[in-house]
Amino acid sequence: MIINSGNLSILFRAFNAAFQRGFGGVAPMWNKVATRVPSTTGAEDYGWLGDIPGMREWVGDRHIHNLQQHDYSIKNKKFELTVGVPREKVEDDQYGVYSPMMEMLGQSAGEHPDQLVFDLLASGFATECYDGQYFFDTDHPVIQADGSTASVSNVQAGAENPWFLLDTRRPLKPLILQMRKEPQFVNKDKPEDDNVFNRNELIYGVDDRKNVGFGFWQMAFGSKAVLSAANFEAAYDALSAFKGDHGKPLGVKPNLLVVGSSNASAARKILQAQLINGGDSNINFNRVELLEVPWLD
Repeated sequence: MIINSGNLSILFRAFNAAFQRGFGGVAPMWNKVATRVPSTTGAEDYGWLGDIPGMREWVGDRHIHNLQQHDYSIKNKKFELTVGVPREKVEDDQYGVYSPMMEMLGQSAGEHPDQLVFDLLASGFATECYDGQYFFDTDHPVIQADGSTASVSNVQAGAENPWFLLDTRRPLKPLILQMRKEPQFVNKDKPEDDNVFNRNELIYGVDDRKNVGFGFWQMAFGSKAVLSAANFEAAYDALSAFKGDHGKPLGVKPNLLVVGSSNASAARKILQAQLINGGDSNINFNRVELLEVPWLD
């Protein structure tokens, strides 16, 4: 191929098509546990996470909820992945062997939100959320009906690989994927570009801006205990019983169990076996949806 603007434009379109195939071929899992929130600036504030208002009978004047403010924000980060194609490979019409590389760039860009979201979920045992406590912690402060503050736990202790029970039915899921800039396939392949002139290399890449953060801890329960039916049921009952400030019922109903590959078999036995113990009915059969995530182990 002769290196000129017309041929390079054709080459870029071919590489971009390969990138889009890889990007579009990804079946995301992050949207099972996270809400996508658009961002228009370098960081977004989520101080309003301190309260979950509920409907009340309208008697007298409206009751204005002054949402408790917390110092919690998600700052967008820049991400990139870049590869180089030797100029002589294009000149010798060998650029076709690089199409799979461009497709893999697209796949990597498509899978990156999954990696970020589930890495954050796994780090919730040691990463703070809006109330200043770890997302999975033993002492989340909750105001009681009498005005006192009590500590509420959404965690089971242990030394095993973690698993998670979530309520993802709300408009704001337990995690947040904040998007500032969509993945964009870019190029530096003009003959006058420094990389082409000095290093004889055509450069292609993808970049975006985004980040992840925590939503309501009240919608999630994390465990490092053995994934057994007893521990699953204890987590289910604990999450279902969570109340908001002043004893307000939250109506939490767990609907998703998230596990890595090491806990997948145990999870399937708990949720997908109709009979247990030689013929007894399994009360946990299809009780929640199961999500097996390769990023957790």
